[in-house]
Amino acid sequence: MGRVRRGTKRLRRRKKILRQAKGYWGTKSKLHKAAKQQIIKSLNYAYRDRRQKKRRFRRLWIIRIAAAARQHGCSYSQFIHGLNKAGINLNRKVLADLAVRDEKAFEEIMRTAKEALAD
Repeated sequence: MGRVRRGTKRLRRRKKILRQAKGYWGTKSKLHKAAKQQIIKSLNYAYRDRRQKKRRFRRLWIIRIAAAARQHGCSYSQFIHGLNKAGINLNRKVLADLAVRDEKAFEEIMRTAKEALAD
């Protein structure tokens, strides 16, 4: 049985990995083995952080809504409960945006939530 020479396939595979590792520091962008290890690690970080990004933004939105609610004399949990009672279905992203950019609209929503709580 003859031996298999993997010239072009091997080179293409290595080139692909080194292209992905472009911009990494030191041997991580130059040597195949180090580059391959770093790419695996980097892709794991990217996968993990795409999920963490969603969590972090939700935390930020809740902090912004809570701060705006406190300015109007209400806690975050009471505000959300009032919204649910009033039947207002706005997500936290929109509420946080209103709290930061459009105080009058947030004030109206807050008034509606407080009225629903009083009932």
